[in-house]
Parts: sequence; C-alpha cells; structure tokens
Amino acid sequence: MTQIVASKVQKVFRTAGLEVVALKDIDLAIGKGEFVCLLGPSGCGKSTLLNAIAGFSLPTGGTITVDGRPVAAPGPDRGMVFQEYALFPWMTVAQNIAFGLEVQKMPKAEIAARVDQLLGMLNLKDFRDRFPKDLSGGMRQRVAIARILALDSPIMLMDEPFGALDALTRRNLQDELLRIWSATGKTIIFVTHSIEESIYLADRIVVMTYRPGTIKRDQRVALARPRDPAAAEFNELKRELSRLVMAEQQRHAAEEMGMYPP
Repeated sequence: MTQIVASKVQKVFRTAGLEVVALKDIDLAIGKGEFVCLLGPSGCGKSTLLNAIAGFSLPTGGTITVDGRPVAAPGPDRGMVFQEYALFPWMTVAQNIAFGLEVQKMPKAEIAARVDQLLGMLNLKDFRDRFPKDLSGGMRQRVAIARILALDSPIMLMDEPFGALDALTRRNLQDELLRIWSATGKTIIFVTHSIEESIYLADRIVVMTYRPGTIKRDQRVALARPRDPAAAEFNELKRELSRLVMAEQQRHAAEEMGMYPP
C-alpha cells in the first residue's frame, strides 16, 4: 500500500534577489512500512525533501500526499527526529518522553504505562530520572526517538539522527532502530551522507543529484537481514553507490570552483 507520494515536487528558495532551485521534478512513492534512505552529497536537497514531507517547508511546485491527503502543515501522523537532540534540558528523560502525551491530554495512567514501555524498549530504565546534560550523545538520541515513538506516529522522518555519534554508538543505534522498525511496522524516511549506513538500514536507497536535487537512482536493496558490511554483495553495492554519489560530489566541487555555471 502506497503511503507517501511526491509528484513533480519543486522547491525554490528566493532571498535577496537570488533564486536557488533546491528540488526539481521529484517523483517518489513510498509504501507503508518501508524503510527508505535519502542519500547524496551536501546541497542535494535531502533535508529539504524531508522537511517538505514533514510539512515544515512546503514545496513551491508539485504535490506531496500522505494516505491520499495533501500535506499542508506538520501533523501527528509524521514524527521528526533531528540530528540535534532537541530535548528539554529542564526535564528528566521520563518527562521528555511524556511531554507530547501530556500536550495531547492523555490520562496520567496511560502516559505512565507508555513511558515505562518505551524506557524498556530503548534500554533507558536506569536513566529515567536523569537530565539530558547527564547523558551521552547516544542516550540523548535514544530519548529523542522514544519521544517520537510515544506519539505513535505511523511515519518517522529522521534527518541524519546518528551523524554526530562515534562509530560504535552509531552502529548500536542503527541496530536499535532496525529492531524498533521490525517490531512496529512504521514507515521510516532516513536522511544520511553515509553510503554504508544506507545499505545497512534501508529497503530502498534514493540517490539524489547535486543542486537542483533530482532523483538519480531509486535503488532497491535485496540483501538479506541482518546485513554484513564485510560481505561481497554489500561491498559490490557500496562501490556502485559510491560511484554515483562521488560523481555528484565532484560536480558540486567543480561548481564551487567556478567550472560549472550555477
């Protein structure tokens, strides 16, 4: 079942008389329960497309629909996880997770049960009364994910959520996210610069071109899970995607040096 459809999506930014075409003619359909990674160099419009799906920054042309309804604003059906943890520093872990449920005026007993469930799911029970300043980066991101899961949005939008973490913490959270995705059946759209991360996580990898952002390839990942980054098939796909992404990175570098017209 198709859940998210982008049709001929365009995004143009205009400032101080300058016009930048960030997205051009994006056609993308994402099925319910799919895990899709948006991959490409800086400036290719990955986050712009994600923000358009979220409803934070609407396209200037074309349409985006979720479950057949046009996206006109942020909504409870789409939860967003940012690279910056965006936790309330004056709230404990449990209070941060409960915040959205309290805004929705859920009964206190239900909030407590939901928070306890998520603390267990994300291995945060021993940290429930800690404040964000007392947590590692990986722990803070677990709390940010738990806060979105608390709202039970069917769609999770993730903008480089593990980009600032060390390699070991990043892999642990990748595995945690795959476990949550498998258990909940949520649709996930995940922005990343990392080719290996995209292959490790995704059902599909959407490779985007440097500005204007278009879809260069929609690559289905047929590798069985759990995936082994040392396997020959994994590295064969990694080489192919590296070739595609590096071509866009080189185009970006050439344009910055004045070798291409803007």
